[in-house]
Amino acid sequence: MKSNTKIAAAVIASFVLGASTVSVLHAQAKLPAYVFVEIDVKDQDGYTKDFLPKAQANIREYGGKYLAGGFNKAISLSGSPPPARVVLLQFPDMDTLKTFNVKQKQLEAELGDKYASFRGVAVEGVEQK
Repeated sequence: MKSNTKIAAAVIASFVLGASTVSVLHAQAKLPAYVFVEIDVKDQDGYTKDFLPKAQANIREYGGKYLAGGFNKAISLSGSPPPARVVLLQFPDMDTLKTFNVKQKQLEAELGDKYASFRGVAVEGVEQK
């Protein structure tokens, strides 16, 4: 009887330890972050040739993914119409997105503002159940 009690206690302890470990690991997982950017392009050729390749390289460098967007791909569901270019990007987490944004702001100030104006909104993803 004693050995059965010990085995049962070990099984219960293992289950509790495993469940708490999964809970801790799940809590440590960072959620993805998204950025929606509205771009009012003033000079299509300059934007496409000079700015866009550098911006795309910056996005890739920080693990960003294009989820949606492009030129004349958005429609207005309510409110004012969208600009000619909108983009939805995903980054691994909000910290990475913020770091990307510092470099992207520098690129926009140095080159991008010459060809377009930008408005971006970032949001952290939610846990999917």
